[in-house]
Amino acid sequence: MPNERLRTAMLERGLTPTALAEALNVDPKSVERWINGRTPYRRHRYAVAAQLGVDEVYLWPDALSADQVASASESEIINIYPHRWTVPSELWRNFFGNAEQEIGVLVYSGLFLSEDAGAQRIFREKADAGARVRIMLGDPDAEPVAQRAVDEGIESLAGKIKNALVMYRPLFGVDRIEFRLHRTVLYNSIYRADDQLLINTHIYGAPASQAPVFHLRRVAGGGMVTTYLDSFEQVWDSATPMD
Repeated sequence: MPNERLRTAMLERGLTPTALAEALNVDPKSVERWINGRTPYRRHRYAVAAQLGVDEVYLWPDALSADQVASASESEIINIYPHRWTVPSELWRNFFGNAEQEIGVLVYSGLFLSEDAGAQRIFREKADAGARVRIMLGDPDAEPVAQRAVDEGIESLAGKIKNALVMYRPLFGVDRIEFRLHRTVLYNSIYRADDQLLINTHIYGAPASQAPVFHLRRVAGGGMVTTYLDSFEQVWDSATPMD
């Protein structure tokens, strides 16, 4: 069966089989066989995934055993913090400051971040340097926002979102910084810096600041980071762009 994921990833990056073969120093016929469904050796899977900027497991879901995927996924965990407020402030700055290509924020309000002038300065500097910055906040009028306020005992989550929008106003209209409003039920807040994630879980009856945070970094063959990134993209696709 043809590997449509591989074919699509190559098309999206404008790579022909010959060009990919040259980049990997392999025969073009090998690339054609991979596209037609043959699974390459693992060293070649690594090389292809790195060249295309995707995960090996995405291109070849059945290539690794369940134990291999579980082991790689466990290695993606850098640290676990019992509460968001225990994450060192300098970690947030270094986290976003080390990004080169992609910064992503998926929250309902994330007011603590919008109030951080240093974080906003990093977002602008990274965008000026060519990185893509995407920030998604909850739609203040959405039913899931109202329900989350009830669930977490927050007096006015919609008001916090509106405050965050006011704080972010200096970034509106900046090239490569995009804002959208989402109406989804948010199970985790996701903060992205290239292949690293800070995942703030949500717990019924407690505000996000009291919930745990997982610091993750993508490892070849792992599945945790990819799962969260896929979720981010799904919300982004359904969210409403802000003018």
